[in-house]
Parts: sequence; structure tokens; C-alpha cells
Amino acid sequence: MGCAGMTMTNGRPTMADVGRLAGVSIKTVSRVFNDEPHVSDSIRCRVMDAARRLDYHPNVMAQALVRRRSHLIGLVYENPSPSYVVELQRGVLDRLKDERYRLVVIPIRSVEHNASELVGMLRSAALDGVVLAPPAADHPLILDQLSRAGISCARIAPTRLFDAAPSVIIDDQVAATDIANHLLSLGHREIAIIKGDPTHPASDARMAGYTRAFAAAGVTIRPDWIEAGQFTFDSGLEAGRRLLRHAPRPTAILAQNDDMATGALMAAREFGLRVPGDVSIAGFDDSEISRIAWPPLTTVRQPVFDMAVDAADMLIAQLERRAVDGPRDHRHQLIVRASTAPPSALP
Repeated sequence: MGCAGMTMTNGRPTMADVGRLAGVSIKTVSRVFNDEPHVSDSIRCRVMDAARRLDYHPNVMAQALVRRRSHLIGLVYENPSPSYVVELQRGVLDRLKDERYRLVVIPIRSVEHNASELVGMLRSAALDGVVLAPPAADHPLILDQLSRAGISCARIAPTRLFDAAPSVIIDDQVAATDIANHLLSLGHREIAIIKGDPTHPASDARMAGYTRAFAAAGVTIRPDWIEAGQFTFDSGLEAGRRLLRHAPRPTAILAQNDDMATGALMAAREFGLRVPGDVSIAGFDDSEISRIAWPPLTTVRQPVFDMAVDAADMLIAQLERRAVDGPRDHRHQLIVRASTAPPSALP
């Protein structure tokens, strides 16, 4: 049977068109696309082949009404770092490949200021479940409201409330200790810090790691050498400018992510300073910007892509009523590049 003679609504194939081409009823086509039982493999193949030939795609919302499932999964994030966000999305999409679930990306300008409205928005979107990236992954109100609403979730890199929902974790404090120890091992003692957004618990965890490394080395952190940032390039640039105006200036800067570290690197250039000859700069995340900056940044790799894959896998397991293991622990890796070196004599 060919495609000639098919009548299509608004130029698009309909379920009736699929049924005619496959030689079955509309009800049978519906049963195939709703994955109902008691449909033979041969009929299922005929229907799917007809759909492919007609380039027919079932209406997701109509299927959701029938099954009371949307097969839509949300990804909630706030982090302003483009590289970090892309890795999150790539990871979730990689796990959803060949699955019937589809991804809905939900960027939030400020989780702290919008937490009370977030779950209502997720319910309105008819999501089956949601992957929470920091800082939403740590927010007690969001976790409580999701539980009350019966919306499954999986969390990426939470720092607390590990029993609240399945989680994929990394030890930010240990990772921060390692990169601080790297600068200390090079001989740096005059080290400044650019912190991230204070509403992100990871910022406190990384600061605790720096503090632990400094204390073990007998180095005092100077309060006037701690600058606030927002995990953005611009905030790192401004913080770097303030730090490098000090006399004497620090010999090294620890930034809590790569975007801020790259901003500090630009500030050093504005001041006519060589990196790492005059000041060493280290970041965190091993995002794409750390590899294309010049010089390339010493940083800590947290496997964001792999963590997102695992979080999506844990969410799908919940939705399909399978056992969920966890929390799943991921390891960081210190990546030493050309932006750090032993301190030189200051002018």
C-alpha cells in the first residue's frame, strides 16, 4: 500500500493516516503508541513502519492524558556558567537517548528567591520527574514540596540531606583541599580567594577545603584577600581587579570556578602581570573555558557530564519502579596546567 490518497490535517499525517497505511484501526494505532499489551509484534512493526514512512509523531500531551504520564523530565539549574550548563544538559540527554522520556530545561535566575514557586511550576508543566542541579539540589523547601507533590527527583552534587532523595555526589571539600595544596606545594603563601555565590552550598564546602589545607600548612588566610563572586566571568574580573590592587599583592589566586578564574586572569592582563610569572591562578570544574583560556587553567575536574548521566538514570529507575542504588559517588581530579607555577620575587 502506498501513501497516495492519504488525507492529512494541515499537511501533517494523522493517526488515521497511519492506520490506513498499516491496514489497522485507529484504536490499534493508539494501543501501539501507548505501549498497551495484547498487540502482536507483527502489528506493532507495521504501525511503526507506517509512522516512519509518513513521518508521523504522536502528540505527547494527548498521550499524557491517556496514560496520566507525560514522559517529560525536567532539569532545574541556576549556575550561570555556560560550560557547566551544557555539560549538565548533554549528560541528561545522553541517558535519555533511545528512551521515551524527553527533556524540559528549566533555568532559574535565583533558586533562593523562587523556591516557593518552583514546584508549582513543575506541576503545571506536568513533569513526571526532575533532575535538580545545585543549589536546588540542596534546598529543603523544594525537596519537601516535591515529596508532597509526588514528583520524583534525583539530585546532582548535594552537600547535605543525603537521605532526602537519590543523589549523585562529589566531595567539594576534598577537591578544594587538593587544589589549595597544589598552590601550597609550589611555595605560595600569599594566596587570595574568590568565592562563589553564597546561596550555593558548594561555595561554603570549597571554602572549608581551602581553610583545611591552609591550616595544615600553617598559613593564615587574610580576610582582606577573600573576595565575593557569583560564579560568573564578570564577578571574577571585578574581584581580580580588587585583589591585584593590593600592595603587596597576592602571589596566587584560588577561584571557586573556572569562569571567575578566567575573569581574574583577564584582570591580571589589565595590570600588565604575567600568569603564572607574576601571579598564579587556579579554578574549579575543568569546564571548556579552562581549556581555551591562555594560559590554560589549573583546575579541579568534576565529571559533570557523568554525574548528569547518573542522575537521569536514577530518576528513570524511580519512574519505572526499579530499585535505586545510591548515593553514587564520583571522583574529582586535579588538572595541572600552565596557569600555576612557583612564586617569583615580587617587585
